[in-house]
Amino acid sequence: MFAMVICILLARFELAVAAGGRGALLRQPVALAGEPGGARAVGDASPAAEAFGVRAGMGLGEALARCPSLALLPPDPAGVAEAWEEALTRLEAIGARVAPQRPGLVCFDACGLLGLYAGRVEQVAQAARRAVGGSRAGARHSARIGVAASAFCAAAAAGHARGGRPGRIELVGGGRSGARAYLAGLGVELLATRESLAALPAQLERLGIRTLGQLAALAPSALADRFGAAGLEARELADGGDRPLRPRQVLERLEERLELPEAASGPALEHPLGLLVDRVLARRERRGRTLRSVVLSARLVEGGTWRAPATFREALADPARMRLALAAPLARLPAPAGTLGLGVERFGPPVTDQRSLLDESARERDARLREAVRQARALAGPDAALRVVEVEAGSRVPERRAMLAPYPDGVARRPPGRA
Repeated sequence: MFAMVICILLARFELAVAAGGRGALLRQPVALAGEPGGARAVGDASPAAEAFGVRAGMGLGEALARCPSLALLPPDPAGVAEAWEEALTRLEAIGARVAPQRPGLVCFDACGLLGLYAGRVEQVAQAARRAVGGSRAGARHSARIGVAASAFCAAAAAGHARGGRPGRIELVGGGRSGARAYLAGLGVELLATRESLAALPAQLERLGIRTLGQLAALAPSALADRFGAAGLEARELADGGDRPLRPRQVLERLEERLELPEAASGPALEHPLGLLVDRVLARRERRGRTLRSVVLSARLVEGGTWRAPATFREALADPARMRLALAAPLARLPAPAGTLGLGVERFGPPVTDQRSLLDESARERDARLREAVRQARALAGPDAALRVVEVEAGSRVPERRAMLAPYPDGVARRPPGRA
């Protein structure tokens, strides 16, 4: 039995979250403004703005020249993350192992759920529509659903499905051959939805290859010779195939927020950050575990939100080290904040009672090292623990500069001299 991938598309997801709902996109031309301090280009645009010729990535000056009444909305990455996480959680509640592609686009394999829905993939898709519709994201969007044998074809089908028609599902049957036939008439610009193939459509169009059917008809050796691995991947997609889905691991989330008495930025946020770190570490849900990955978020006074993930080099539970590691991303806050948040994205192993050798006295450290040498010799013989002794430091022969020698009778301390 071939795979049946269900793809759910919430078009203009980030723009709808920033606007407060899909209804706001239909009333006036709006577009997402660029990130503060970033490129002066617009993001997603509403249908009314696209009617004036405004497109994502267009320069701000050109967009305003084409549509003087264009309203620019500040991005809301924190709101997007919260709404999208709620939608994914609701999908996981019906048993779907979701593989999110980006905010607003998620795929999952329906084969494992057919037994719960009378063996009909349409019923699985309708259950997914109801699950997403019950979230804040789904209530403000019109979901488009595509079903096909590969994630790429399912995403293309979802893009062609009309979300305005209730219950409409674009179903591509026939396995891989059906997916190949469905994709044959579509343009190669669909390949740009994959980050690794973003630059390929323009190169293919310059060579006269405008449809995925034309791309699938080319020999793999010719594509590999001209475009390398990207050409082979593009042909595989056009031929109805795709790499297997990689469902996300269901993670436990923990978050703390702090309302600031007045707008703050820079060094003024160090004390609120320390309070958030202490609150997160004191939460009962942490259960003594270390933190591996966290995310800083803020609601800016000027409008919009800011979000910055941070991954520690090693799992931490030390508040001082956490504050030091989070000071760098917090310094990149683009504007004064009215609310500061800290959430845990991934936990590490539980905290152990292992202590650093640097925190012990010289006598305790020597005792622990002697015991370690004794145990190593008992397990692996007298040559298990050796020390480096300098012999001829100025020799041109590397082998004569130093030699390995055993520790004298279980004593781990370095003896006086040049050893």
